[in-house]
Amino acid sequence: MDPILLAALTATLTPLAAFGAIVLATRRRPGLSAGLAIGAVALALAGALFLLARLWGLEMSVTYTTRWMASGSLEIVCGFLLDPLSVLMLTVVTAVCLLVQVYSLGYMAGDPGFARYYAFMSLFAWAMASLTVAPTLLQLYVFWELVGVSSYLLIGFWYAKFSASQAGKKAFVMTRLGDVAFFLGLLLVLTHLGHVEITRLNAGAAAGLSGHRLTVAALLIFGGIVGKSAQFPLLTWLPDAMEGPTPVSALLHSATMVAAGVYLLARLLPFFSLAPTALTVILAVGTLSMLLASTMALVSRDIKQVWAFSTISQLGFMLMGLAAGGYVAGVFHLTTHAGFKALLFLCSGVLIHHHGTNDIVDLSRRGARRQTLAVACLAVAAAALAGLPPLSGFFSKELLLAALAAHPNPVWLAAGLLGAFLTAYYAFRLIFLLLAPPAGGMEDAPAPHHDAPPGVRGAMAAPLVVLAGVTLLLGWAEKPLARFLAAGGGLTPTAAGHHAWLPFTAVGLAVAGVALAWWEFGRRQAPRVGFAERWPALGELFAQRWYLDHLYRLALGALVDHGAAHLCAQGDRRVIDPTVDGLAAGTVAGGRRLAVWHAGRFQARLLALFLVVAALAVTVFF
Repeated sequence: MDPILLAALTATLTPLAAFGAIVLATRRRPGLSAGLAIGAVALALAGALFLLARLWGLEMSVTYTTRWMASGSLEIVCGFLLDPLSVLMLTVVTAVCLLVQVYSLGYMAGDPGFARYYAFMSLFAWAMASLTVAPTLLQLYVFWELVGVSSYLLIGFWYAKFSASQAGKKAFVMTRLGDVAFFLGLLLVLTHLGHVEITRLNAGAAAGLSGHRLTVAALLIFGGIVGKSAQFPLLTWLPDAMEGPTPVSALLHSATMVAAGVYLLARLLPFFSLAPTALTVILAVGTLSMLLASTMALVSRDIKQVWAFSTISQLGFMLMGLAAGGYVAGVFHLTTHAGFKALLFLCSGVLIHHHGTNDIVDLSRRGARRQTLAVACLAVAAAALAGLPPLSGFFSKELLLAALAAHPNPVWLAAGLLGAFLTAYYAFRLIFLLLAPPAGGMEDAPAPHHDAPPGVRGAMAAPLVVLAGVTLLLGWAEKPLARFLAAGGGLTPTAAGHHAWLPFTAVGLAVAGVALAWWEFGRRQAPRVGFAERWPALGELFAQRWYLDHLYRLALGALVDHGAAHLCAQGDRRVIDPTVDGLAAGTVAGGRRLAVWHAGRFQARLLALFLVVAALAVTVFF
C-alpha cells in the first residue's frame, strides 16, 4: 500500500493494460479503444505528477527492486528507480503521450486502422514510461528494444503504402545497429563488474573497470545512443520516418524514442565522466550531427522533414551540452524541446490534414496562413526553437551554450553559436514561406482527407493551446528545475553569469538568422531562394543529405551484393553444385558397375527359385 510504489505502477502499467484490452477485446470498437488508451495514459500522467510532487525537494532517490534472475554470484534485479531525472522524464513522456493521443482523435478520424493505432500508441507509451524508471541497464535495454519495436509499428502504420513500410524497416534496421553496440557494452560491464545497476555505476563502481575497458564500454553504450537518437552516421532513418502519421512524428521527435538516447546519456553521465576520451567522441559526434542536420534543413521543402532535421540537430546540441558537463542544461533543453517540438509537428499536422500536402510552397499556395491558430502556434514554437526570448527555448539554449563556454576548447562553443544561427534561419525560412504566398497567388484549399465533426476537430486544437502555453511559460521554471535536478544528480548547473556576453551574442545570432530568412523569403520582393540554393552544387549536397544514403547503398552493394552474395554464389557454383553433381554421377556409375554382375533376368530367377522350393517341398513331404 505504499503510495509512491502504487503511483509508479500506475504510471507504467496502465498503458500496457489498455494495449491488452484493445488487442483482445475492443479492436472492433474504435471509439472505445481510443477512450481506453487516452484514459490509461491520463492515469499514467496522474501517477507521474504525484511522484513529481512527492519527490520534489528530496535529495536522494527512491528505489524499489526485487530479484529478477540469478546465476551463481551474479544477481540481476528489476523494479523502479525514482529520482528527479527519471520522474521528470516520466512526467514529460506521459504528458506528451496524452496530448498526442487526444490530438489523434481528429487527425486519425475515419482511418480504418483507428483501433490498431491506439493499441500501438499504448504499447509505445508503456515501453517509454517503463524505460525512464528502470534501475538497471538490462531492464532499461529490454524496454529500449520495445520502444524500437513499437516505433517500427507506428512508422509503418500505413503498411499498404510502400514508402511507409520501407521507412519502418529502415528505422528498425539502422537503430538495431546501434542497439547491438549498446548490448555489447552492457555485457562488458556485466562480465567485469558483476552488476549493471545504474546507481552503483554512477556512484563510482565503474572505476573497477580498467581505463581502456571503461572507454570501450562507454563508447559501445554510446553506439546505442547514436542509433536511437539518429546521430552521425546513423541519422538518415529519421527523416524517412516522416512517412508515418504526423501525431506519430510528434511523439517520436519530442519526448520519446529519439529523446531516449539523450536521456540515457544523462542517466549515465557520472559513468561517462570517468572516460574523458568517450566524452570527447560524444562532443564531436554531437557537433557534427548538429551542423549536418542544420544544413539539410536549409533546403528541404517537406515541412515534416525540416522539423525532423531540426530534431537531429537539437539532439546533437543536447549531447554536446551533456558531454561538456552541463547535466542540468542538457536535461532542461530535453524538457523544453519536448514541448515546442511536439507543437511544431502538431501544428504542421493541422496544415497537412487540411490541405493534403507536406510541401511548404504548396501549403503556402493553398492558403495555409488562413489556419490562424495553427500558424500562430507554429510561429511561437519556431521562435522557441530559434532561442528567442522570452520563450522556453531561449532559457535552455543559453544554459547549453554556457556549458560549452565553460569547456576549455573554444571550438565547441563556436560550433554551438553557428548552430544557433542556422537553426533560427531554417525555422523562419519555413515560417516566411508559409506566410508569404508565391508569385502565382493562392489556390482554394482542397477538402480535408478525414472529415471529422466539430468536436473532434476541437480535439486537435486543444493540445496546440496547451503546448503553446507550455512553450511560453516553461522557461521561467529554469531555476527551480535546475535545483531539483542538481539535488538528485549530484551535479551542479553551469552558471551563465561568468559569460555575460554570451546571451547577447546568442540572441544576436538568432535575430540575424531570422533577419536573413526574412530578407530571402519574407519581404515583398524576396527572391524566395536561400543562400545555400544559390550554389547549385552546395544545394544539391544538402538536399541529398551529404550523400550519406548513397554511401550506405554503395557500401551495402560492395559488402552484400558484390561481397557476401558474390562469395555465396561462387561457393554455390564451385563447391555445392560440383559436390551434388559428383554424388549423383558417382551413384549412376556405381549402379552401372554393379549391373555387370547380373543379366537382369530377375523374373526368370524368381521362377527358378520357386520351382526349386516347390521340388524340395514335394521331396520332403511326399
